[in-house]
Amino acid sequence: MSVSGPVVKIHPVVLASICDSYERRNEGASRVIGTLLGTVDKHSIEVTNCFSVPHNESEDEVAVDMEFAKNMYELHKRVSPTEVIIGWYATGFDITEHSVLIHEYYSREATNPIHLTMDTALQSGKMSIRAYVSAQMGVPGKTVGVMFTPLTVKYVYYDTERIGVDLLQRTRILPNRTKGLTSDLSQVGCSAARLQDMLTTMLAYIDDVLSGKVAADNSVGRFLMDLVNKVPTISAEDFENMLNSNINDLLMVTYLANLTQAQIALNEKLVLL
Repeated sequence: MSVSGPVVKIHPVVLASICDSYERRNEGASRVIGTLLGTVDKHSIEVTNCFSVPHNESEDEVAVDMEFAKNMYELHKRVSPTEVIIGWYATGFDITEHSVLIHEYYSREATNPIHLTMDTALQSGKMSIRAYVSAQMGVPGKTVGVMFTPLTVKYVYYDTERIGVDLLQRTRILPNRTKGLTSDLSQVGCSAARLQDMLTTMLAYIDDVLSGKVAADNSVGRFLMDLVNKVPTISAEDFENMLNSNINDLLMVTYLANLTQAQIALNEKLVLL
């Protein structure tokens, strides 16, 4: 359930970082917290990075290392000056009383910060991920409370992050749950195979429409027309020459990278002699 408000877009590296922080938590710690970094626009909040913040928590009180959080944010700004503090995260399924106190601190660091919860213990049977924004409630001049309202969460990724996501998905079907990175040529082959499967599906749909088995969809037709118009007019021979040239360039870059890596390793061994 969500209310009207900005959409929270989360990148895979954020989820992986939170899981890693939870696995490395101190002995006896029930959860971990951290700062969320990203960008904000009128309609969405994009979470692109995060870092964990040390804290001690008991039934009666909570202590957060604010100085560590400030120093880490200053270091992050040197690398990614466009990323700002947009909220904080906590592992677990519920929002506790201590969450209100921590949220008050982040309210001083960011305008209307979000609170992200990630059920790393799988209490709900899955790794539930929720985002909230706070709003004050109560009688003016009297006791005022805080209400957390949910926001819509979407998962987005950059092209470079897609490689890691695909690799993690392939480990699900393997007995030992491990999978190494494939070579560049193997990735090109897999991409070509997926492209061929999509073209086969598209041609089958077109044949069904032409034969009358499937009713024509105008929106699909417009997408297909845009796709055809984007294909450059080039002969098969010129395309093959261009592809071979690009592959040769890729192999040359790979060879130079491996050669450089070998020279660096050799130099390190010579220095240690």
